[in-house]
Amino acid sequence: MLVTRKFAAASLLILLASGTASADTLRDALNSTYQANPTLTAQRESLKATDAGVAIARAAGRPQVSATAGLTRDLTRSGRFDTGGTKGPFLTGGVDLSYPLFQGGSVRNNIEATKTRVEAGRATLRAVEGDVFTEAVAAYMDVIRDRAIVELNENQTRVLDTNLQATRDRFEIGDVTRTDVAQSEARLQLANSSLALARSRLVASEENYRRVIGRNPGVLQPPPPLPPLPASADEAVRIALANNPDLIAVARQAEAAGYDVRSARGARLPSVSGVLSGDYANTLSGNTGPLPRSGTATSVGVSARVPLYQGGLPAARIRQTQALEGQALEQRIGTERAVVAATRSAFASFQAATNAIASNQTAVSANELALEGARAENSIGTRTILEVLNAEQELLNSQVALVTVRRDQYVAGFQLLNAMGQAEADDLGLDGGPLYDPLGNYRRVANSWSDWAGEPRHDPVATSTVTPEEQPQGVTPASR
Repeated sequence: MLVTRKFAAASLLILLASGTASADTLRDALNSTYQANPTLTAQRESLKATDAGVAIARAAGRPQVSATAGLTRDLTRSGRFDTGGTKGPFLTGGVDLSYPLFQGGSVRNNIEATKTRVEAGRATLRAVEGDVFTEAVAAYMDVIRDRAIVELNENQTRVLDTNLQATRDRFEIGDVTRTDVAQSEARLQLANSSLALARSRLVASEENYRRVIGRNPGVLQPPPPLPPLPASADEAVRIALANNPDLIAVARQAEAAGYDVRSARGARLPSVSGVLSGDYANTLSGNTGPLPRSGTATSVGVSARVPLYQGGLPAARIRQTQALEGQALEQRIGTERAVVAATRSAFASFQAATNAIASNQTAVSANELALEGARAENSIGTRTILEVLNAEQELLNSQVALVTVRRDQYVAGFQLLNAMGQAEADDLGLDGGPLYDPLGNYRRVANSWSDWAGEPRHDPVATSTVTPEEQPQGVTPASR
């Protein structure tokens, strides 16, 4: 499986490297998506929060040091409290150190649970990368498709307009009837309507491109060929079950839930801590008699806490964590089903689109020949104007179908790569800068001992797509 993944990644990397510098390529679009897509950048921040959970769990097993200080003065004394001594002020202070020696296994299991959730978070980041890249590929191909459809419809309106002028001229000399003119006018108006709808779909596709990739689409190069894909659906499913990041993530979540159960059971066990304390007291003013004005005391010992009855709380928490573990195990099966279904669906869509491309290419060639014949036969009176118009419409329909199925084939192929866990940044070999390293943040924060470490305020990495013309008056991007 690993060899297959590396081979597919290398093939996709080489193919994406193709293209010219004169226009945007799919590689350029994916670079922009990786660097500044908000869904992807937000998921990286989510993983950082998960990384911090390891340090939080480890802190529960580390020494705890606290200091106290107080300045007091007695206001009144009576009865047995009136010793005749000074009323202060008194300065007191103390330092306490507690080191947990045994916590019923809760600390150890919490640490293992958070580490496992970090692994799940990394797999989820991989899954989000693949999903976002698949969305970017679909957006890229949608723009190419819809631009081609608009161009085909524009050409159709030009042809029909020319046909209408020719039909009117022939009507003037009595070669055709008013019915032929009306049919030509109707087809032209229908073509204008189809062109308006095609242009609206193109606007929607270009706006979706801007949303996903972060900029308006320029001149787009055709995409590179897809890498070799599995020969059968069964092979694709085997690869997906081994590499799909969603499946890996939910498996790690289920494993972490098992550690949560063990941690909850630790609440019924004794806890033992080592204790070291030091105290200081000083009478700042007044008469203390024969007693010294200040003094210190230190102590060391072991403190044990043995829970005898907690109102049923431990049992309730154990049941809760067991149910959550059961939920995670059930979700793992559900995710597995979804992965199998998505893989087989993408494989079937890719195969169907591949077969449809050949059929549509044949249909386009046949319709071109049929239109040419219909025009020739109409010129000698053996074909009607309506038959020519129908032939033109059939050619347009087959051309649109060919453009559409080419888009569908490419997107389905990339969806199949994504389902198999082979559509992530490492597989694509992007060259827009160094790839995000989730291990770097983990190493920096997971074992931190400092109470005063922190991060600067986060500035968004994702880029806004709002243009100056769209900006509300008096509002700047920074103040939104």
